[in-house]
This record gives sequence, C-alpha cells and structure tokens, in this order.
Amino acid sequence: MNEQVLQNYINGKWVASTTGKFRDVSDPATAEILAKVPISSPAELDEAVQLAHKAFHDWRRVPVTTRIQYMFKLKVLLEANFEDLARSITLEHGKTLDESRGEMRRAIENVEVACGTPTLSMGDVVEDIAPGIDELMIRQPLGVAGIISPFNFPAMIAFWFIPYAVATGNTVVIKPSSRVPITMVKLFRLMEEAGFPAGVVNMVHGGAEIVDAILDHPLIKSVSFIGSTPVAMHVFSRGSAHGKRVSAGGGAKCPVLILPDADIDTTTNIIMDSAFGCSGQRCLAATIAIMIGEADKAFIPAFAEAASKRVTGYGLKPEVQMGPVITPQDKVRIEGLIQQGLDDGAEMLVDGRNAVIPGYEKGNFIRPTILTDIPVNGIIATTEIFGPVLGIMHCKTVEEAIKIVNNSTYGNASSIFTRDGSAARKFRYEANAGNIGINIGIAAPMAFFPFSGWKDSFFGDLHGQGKHAIEFFTQTKVVIERWPKEWSRKF
Repeated sequence: MNEQVLQNYINGKWVASTTGKFRDVSDPATAEILAKVPISSPAELDEAVQLAHKAFHDWRRVPVTTRIQYMFKLKVLLEANFEDLARSITLEHGKTLDESRGEMRRAIENVEVACGTPTLSMGDVVEDIAPGIDELMIRQPLGVAGIISPFNFPAMIAFWFIPYAVATGNTVVIKPSSRVPITMVKLFRLMEEAGFPAGVVNMVHGGAEIVDAILDHPLIKSVSFIGSTPVAMHVFSRGSAHGKRVSAGGGAKCPVLILPDADIDTTTNIIMDSAFGCSGQRCLAATIAIMIGEADKAFIPAFAEAASKRVTGYGLKPEVQMGPVITPQDKVRIEGLIQQGLDDGAEMLVDGRNAVIPGYEKGNFIRPTILTDIPVNGIIATTEIFGPVLGIMHCKTVEEAIKIVNNSTYGNASSIFTRDGSAARKFRYEANAGNIGINIGIAAPMAFFPFSGWKDSFFGDLHGQGKHAIEFFTQTKVVIERWPKEWSRKF
C-alpha cells in the first residue's frame, strides 16, 4: 500500500483538512508508513455537523422503505470488496487476515439487520382508550448522530451504529481512530458509491479535540463510543451534560471459569483463540482463567503447550495465528504490566516478551503470555491489559469463582466451561456480566442482539446493534387523538 494523505468526507465530497497537521498511520508488523491522517480542527467538525443537520431535514422525510435500499446497495458493495477491506484491516491493525475477515462479516451482518428497520422501528396503537379516542406511539429520528470509533476494530464497531442511525432517518458524523483510519476511508468510498445523499454520512479525522467538539456540539443529538473505561466515563459525563443521548462502551476483564469435567481439547482451543485472538486487543478477550477444583492439573499443561505453539507473525501470512500489538508504546506498556504481575507474586508459565519475528524485526510483537497464581487484587487480575496476556487463578468452588466475577468493576462478559448443567445455570443466573458464554469463548453477540456490557464496561442505557440500536437512534412520540363524528365532512 502506497503512502497516502487521507481526507475528510463532508456533505458528499472529499475535503482536505486545512490544519496542515497530520499523524502517520503505520503497519504495526513492519513499521512502514501507510498513510498520513489529518488532525482536523473543531471548525471542520462544525462544518460537517452543520451540513449533516441541514441534510437531516430532508433525509428524515425519505420513506424508510427507500432508506433501506441504500443499505441493500451497501451490502452488495461490501461483499464485492470483502477481501480488499479485510486486507486493509490487517495492514493497519495487524490482526490476522482470517480475523479481519471475521470482523468484516460482523460489520456486514449489522447492515443486514438494519435492512429490517421498517419492521424493527414499528410503533404501537391501542384503539378506544376511551370512547372514540385512540392512542399510538411512533418512533422518530433524533437528528445528527456522532460516532467515535476505536482502533481495535477499524470496521466492525462503527457498523454497530452507522446502519441503524441512517436507516432510522438520522444523519451521521463519525470520527474514526487516527491509528486505523484507512479502512474507514474505503468504507466511505463504498457508501459514496451506494449513493447516500449528500450530508447523510460524514467523516472527520482527528484526535481528542474532535472528540470533545462532538460531545459539546449543540446540533449533535446522540453520541456512540467504544474505548477504555476512563475515556468512556468522560464521553458519557460530558455528552450527557450537554443533553445528548450517549452510549459509551468501556474496558473489560473477561474471566472464564473452568470446571474439571470440561472437555480438555475443545476448551483449550476455544480459550486460546479467545485470549490471544486479535493479540488480546479486544474488550471480549478472555483475560482470566479461573481453575475450579482440580481443573488446573489437566488444563495448565494444555494451555502452556497450546500457547507455546501459537504462530505469531505477519497477519497476511496464512500460517500466522496472532499478529502484533498496535504501537511500540503499547508493546512497552504491556511488557511492563507483565513484569508488574510477576512482582505481585504471579508465576510465569509462558513468557512472550522480547519476541523477534525474522523479517519483521521492527514489528510490535509479543508472543502469547500466561501467568499463573495471579493475586485476585493484583495488576493482572484488575487491569485491562489489552494484549496477549492470560492470567490463571484458582478456586475451590463455582460459588467462589462467581464471587470473583461479581467483585470486578468490569462487567462486559464471562464464560463457563463444564458438562454440569446445574453449575452452568447457576453461573448464567448469578454472574454479573452483560454477555454470558456457556462452553463458548468470549465472543461478540450476533448483530440482532445488543452488545450488552454492564458496570464499568458500559455507560448508558441502550447498547449497540439490533433493537437496542433502533431504540437508541429514535425517540418515541405518543399521540392521543379523537375525531368526533360531527366534525366529519358530509359526502
């Protein structure tokens, strides 16, 4: 990929930023500069919002059956460009090509679900709430939707929001992560090809200044965000203070409970993929394995062998199972946290630090790392590492393990592996997390279900995807009407 200077997309046109400030976008596996992304100004964000607000007045009047035709066109274009988009994700993020393909498939699924907006956005009617009086509830769009997307999924997470916002009649201004903006540029070129009217979808590149401008802008009526918990709290508090509807996903620690009766091979393979997929850079990564009873006797050796054999390298190579982390700074941070975990008293089972991949010596590589006997209140158990690090702890009972899950400040997801239906049901019933897996890795819900984080993993009421997204991007209007017979015209 040749280095390119990226542009904003405002009111149906590609527009160069006027700030003259840029950030390099690097391939994390090779350190090659792929593009320069502009650091836009609040004035440029304001221009996009003003034009999106102007476009909203016409777009909301377009019949929903017509709005979804653009989604059908976009679905076809995404399928036709599937491999190019997946390759783009791998180049700028580093995840393996199969992982990028999985990301694109989930993005497309959200477009497919949004094509059902005519049904999903239906209201309610009750006739004769009193003699001759009917009451109905209808859904109407909010206005301009602001979306702030993270680096770890350059395509998918934005599509938890964009299709639903647009299909329900809103217009959109998105700020993609300046670490991985290339894929979003390609996606906007496809939206342009799909023919969305000018001003319906807009993109402004930038950093924290643009985030705050989105949160403060009086014409932006909703904000959708996924990122770390401290930033999610900032987005929620500042956006809400300005009267916006906010959905802010935060960080996570996703524990998996392993009972002695769990299938060794299946469980090991699932947890390795869950812990080390996308190099652990996802809020649904399995970061803590809680061995219950004597489960550790079989599973710790199995985990050690599987992690040691996992192939780390350049994500475009078919044999590679795990790519680099996003930046050199993240590599240093993650390796520092591993050392802090050892200083807390944890034991090293598999050490992935100081990884050197032949031919990719400049890459930000950390191999799979496993620490055992991590303290419940130690750095590995309580900090979102966002890297390929799995911590192992031990419990005597399921009840004790559930208590650890529930004492965490995070509540994104948790899973249990067992053949015991009673234990599984108890876990499903009592675990305080928004996404629960039973003999399933920590995986994202399908697009027709909400991505349901709890506690410090989510701030707001309605999540991304599915019906939650439809509700988030619409406001309800209740109409009570009476038409006395004597008012009727005589024909």
